[in-house]
Amino acid sequence: MPDPIASLRILPSDTIPTASTVTPREWGFMETLRGAMDESEQLQGQADAQTAALLEGKGVDVHSAMIAVEKADLSFQLMMQVRNKIVAAYQEISRMQF
Repeated sequence: MPDPIASLRILPSDTIPTASTVTPREWGFMETLRGAMDESEQLQGQADAQTAALLEGKGVDVHSAMIAVEKADLSFQLMMQVRNKIVAAYQEISRMQF
């Protein structure tokens, strides 16, 4: 069964763990979420570095800097939407009566 989350990733598919490299016990929801947050943070760092190199005139072209910034922005927007869905699910569960 293909991984539905893998299609949402920005990085190349060779960096995404597959079912053969990770046991089911290791690949839980928390690890997936943590990995996505780390990836988003890494993309933001790359965007910051490219922007700083562009402003310092270190040979970085505007296009690659803008692409890095847009990747970081999209990754952050995705993480915020996931966060909003998690908060909404938590609030819905907390309203349930058992």
